[in-house]
Amino acid sequence: MTEYTASFAAGPIARRALEIEPFHVMELLARAQALEAAGRDIIHMEVGEPDFPTPAPVIAAAQAFLAGGQVRYTPALGLPALREAIAQHYAARFGVAVNARNIIVTAGASGALLLALAALTEPGDEWLIPDPGYPCNRYFVRAFEGHAKPLPVYAADNFQPTLPQVQAAWTPKTRGIMIASPSNPTGTTISRGTLEAVSRYVKARNAAIIVDEIYQGLCYDGEPQTALSDNGDAFVINSFSKYFGMTGWRLGWLVAPDAYLREIEKLAQHFFISPSTPAQHAALAAFAPETTAILEERRTELGQRRNKLIEGLRALGFAIPAEPSGAFYVYADCSRLAADSFELAHRLLDQAGVASTPGRDFGMQAPERWLRFAYTVNESRIAVALERMRRALT
Repeated sequence: MTEYTASFAAGPIARRALEIEPFHVMELLARAQALEAAGRDIIHMEVGEPDFPTPAPVIAAAQAFLAGGQVRYTPALGLPALREAIAQHYAARFGVAVNARNIIVTAGASGALLLALAALTEPGDEWLIPDPGYPCNRYFVRAFEGHAKPLPVYAADNFQPTLPQVQAAWTPKTRGIMIASPSNPTGTTISRGTLEAVSRYVKARNAAIIVDEIYQGLCYDGEPQTALSDNGDAFVINSFSKYFGMTGWRLGWLVAPDAYLREIEKLAQHFFISPSTPAQHAALAAFAPETTAILEERRTELGQRRNKLIEGLRALGFAIPAEPSGAFYVYADCSRLAADSFELAHRLLDQAGVASTPGRDFGMQAPERWLRFAYTVNESRIAVALERMRRALT
């Protein structure tokens, strides 16, 4: 058999690719996998994926669809029945009337963000990106030749932007702002009043606001909220991955204003053809009452895990100045325990067998002070992780 080898130079690599940094946690993951291969038990608290399986009604819906054998393309904007189901979800859960035509089903929430930015961003446009925040956001902006401008956010403000911060950072080049609520990595939410004020300011400048609500269903202090309650001009991103427990199905959605629908449809046709057909048929069962009952039980359990982890981390010397009210992360200040969170993350992995994510993956806002712990393992494993860390830190 002849082995294939590349025998020619492809030419220069595009700058947009060269300027994207890897997830620094991948270095930790490689080390964790090596330790596991050597027989070590590693507690994974770095991964943003809970340990729950996909809900049984969703699996059953997918199996029933696949049994028919007709697995074909859907419209680029998604199954009409699923778009209507999402619209009904907004009405039933939030009392918000969203027209199904404004809902675009996408290949994960990442697909939704790509479509929104492709429709909105001209070369050189600035986007205000809260820091700390999800790292892919800034690289998606870069992919469309925009500039991701970090907007430092602080624990005193619940790691969410304030109107004065937005006003101070705004320039004539600013195209818009991204806000995540609940956010990754902090799990914090923005207040309704602040979001309204920022939305009004953005709208007055004929700019755009993109609100990431992919952790929306996972709120533990009060009921979930949506930006669509007060701002029909917002671009809102959501996902079937987090609350609905469908990470590997790669399905999300975008709610977009009327003026952008035709252009987004054309982009979706060319970028993706259509979202996964089996995933869409499975997702039709995500809103069924029996599925909601399962998801709400899991939300309760995640809230209990959150409380246990926060209490345990504080007992170890971590500071948590802004408690998470949603998602499944705790963003912990480790400055009393180490000078560098990246070094501490490696130490906890090697000595305690506990994997976490250092702050440098989430921006430049004092990253050396922060570790993100995901409570995506059960309470007994959290207890073991806390005890192992106690021994490593004393």
